[in-house]
Amino acid sequence: MLIATPNITVDRTLRLPELRPGSVLRPSRAAVTAGGKGLNVGRVAAAFGPPATLMSFQPETDAAWLARLFAVEPVEFIGVPVAGEVRVASIYLEDSGRVTVLNEPGPEIPADAWHRYEQMVADELAAGRHRTLVCSGSMPPGVPDSGYGRLVAIAHRAGVSVVVDAARTALAGVLGAHPDVVTPNLAEAEGVLWGHSDEAVAETGDDVPLRACAAVKELCDRGARSAAVTAGAAGTAFGDAQEVFWVPTVPVRVVNPIGAGDSFVGGLVEALEAGTTGVDAVIFAVATATASVEQELAGGVDPERARQIAALLAGTARTERDLAADSAARMGA
Repeated sequence: MLIATPNITVDRTLRLPELRPGSVLRPSRAAVTAGGKGLNVGRVAAAFGPPATLMSFQPETDAAWLARLFAVEPVEFIGVPVAGEVRVASIYLEDSGRVTVLNEPGPEIPADAWHRYEQMVADELAAGRHRTLVCSGSMPPGVPDSGYGRLVAIAHRAGVSVVVDAARTALAGVLGAHPDVVTPNLAEAEGVLWGHSDEAVAETGDDVPLRACAAVKELCDRGARSAAVTAGAAGTAFGDAQEVFWVPTVPVRVVNPIGAGDSFVGGLVEALEAGTTGVDAVIFAVATATASVEQELAGGVDPERARQIAALLAGTARTERDLAADSAARMGA
C-alpha cells in the first residue's frame, strides 16, 4: 500500500504516574520516535507482510533527524522537501491508563509544494506497485481542505482503492470525492457531521453503538462509499447508506491506546488486500486494533494475537436494527 501522511510527526512519549498541570513532573521513561498516523499504519503492514511506502513532507530544518528516525522504521519513506520544522506530538501516558496528547500544527505548506506532493503520489501509483492508497492524519497549514479529495481522484484514475482516516476539515473535504472507505473515530465523525468539538481518547455509554451506526449512515449519505466509525474499546460500526453493522471487541489489558485507530486501518487494508470483504474484513481490523493496545509502541501488533482475537469475534456482528430493538426493549422494561 501507499500511505499519504502529509503532516508527519516526531512522537515524544512520556510515561509518568500522574499528569498534574502546574507542577514540575519527572517522567519515569521517555521515548522519541518517528510518528504520525500513517507510520502506525505502516508498522502494522510490516507486521503482516511486505513493507508499505509512506509519503510525507520532509521539513528541511529537521531532515537529518527524520532520516535517522525513519532508518529504523519498517517502511519505505519518500519525503517531499519543504521549508520549516517537523511537528512534535507529546504523548503523556499515566499509570492509571489515562492518555493526553498534544499535537503541534506542522509547517506551512505553499501551493507549489502541495502540487509537487500530488504529482509524486500520482507517479508512485502509476508505477503499479500499490493496490490501496491510505490517506492518514491531519493536513499541515496551507494545504487545501480538498487535499485528500484530490488524492482520491488521482488514485481512482489509477484504478486504486482509497481508505481515508482523517478528521475535521480534511474529513469534511474528502466525502464528495467518494472515497472507498472512511475510518474516523466517533468523536471525529460527530465533529464533522454535527459540530461536536471534543476529541476523546475513549468513548463510553450505552448509546455509543447506535451513535456510531448513525454516523456511518450519514457519512455515506454525504458521499463516502462505505464507512467504519471506531469507538475504542466499545467496538466499531461499519456499513453504507443502506445497511450498518456493529462489531464489538473483547477486553484486554491496555498498555498504550494511542494508534489503535491506525492499527484498525492497517488491519482493514491487510484483510481487504487478502480478499476478505465486508464485515469479516472489519472484524479482522477490530482484532488488529485490539491486539495493538497491548503493545507499548503505537502501531505495534502481534499478528498471531490479532488472528486469535479475530477468531473470538467471528459471528459477533449485529445489525443496526437489532441494536435499536434491544435499546427499545431496555427502555420499555
